[in-house]
Amino acid sequence: MPTASRHESRERALSLLYEAEAKGITPSALLEELPVPAHPFAVELVRGVEEHGAGIDELIARFAIDWKLERMAVVDRLVLRIAAFELLERPDIPVGATISEAVELAKTYSTEESGRFVNGVLASVAAQVRDPVLASDSDREAGPERPARTDEEPVWPNERGC
Repeated sequence: MPTASRHESRERALSLLYEAEAKGITPSALLEELPVPAHPFAVELVRGVEEHGAGIDELIARFAIDWKLERMAVVDRLVLRIAAFELLERPDIPVGATISEAVELAKTYSTEESGRFVNGVLASVAAQVRDPVLASDSDREAGPERPARTDEEPVWPNERGC
């Protein structure tokens, strides 16, 4: 079997999950139909999304503010599921790599806005599952206070009552 990069495997996993959803069959059933087996990492992602689907969807729904899973673009939802699985089950893969790859897939196969949406949701998911301290507002330290504005600083016209 030829070697595939993780990027190629993620693309393949996305296409397989998309195909399974379009055909209305389980991802496992689709994997069984393949004439040539997919790369092991792609298979791991597909099976992982299927096996952990309920928990993954719950996690995504918690951080996709004002978006129900069923209303999301199919590609966005699938990219989020793949990346959430990686964040949950593959601690050996750096958070930045997972999020960057997901954003790139969303921008390539969905829309430019999808990249920002995916990035925002996954950053919150990563804070929750990879660094629990960051996930809790009560544990966060307050950042520096914003300095008061001086009279020498310019103001926007609407701040002067114009």
